[in-house]
Amino acid sequence: MKPKGSMIRGIRQGRGLSLRKLEAQTGLNRGYLSRLERGQVREVGSEQLRRVAAALHVPEGLILDEETTP
Repeated sequence: MKPKGSMIRGIRQGRGLSLRKLEAQTGLNRGYLSRLERGQVREVGSEQLRRVAAALHVPEGLILDEETTP
């Protein structure tokens, strides 16, 4: 699954969450979260995606890049 890093960052900042706080809420490493937001993580596991979505209080689909092919 490909995450929407810029969307994750925008939501996190809009909610006033620091990377440290998101790290504490998800249990995911702050460096990993930073790379995720910058688009350096091409594939994310379903568990990691679920944790981030839950911490941001958004549906998983909102932060998942679901490219459709014609």
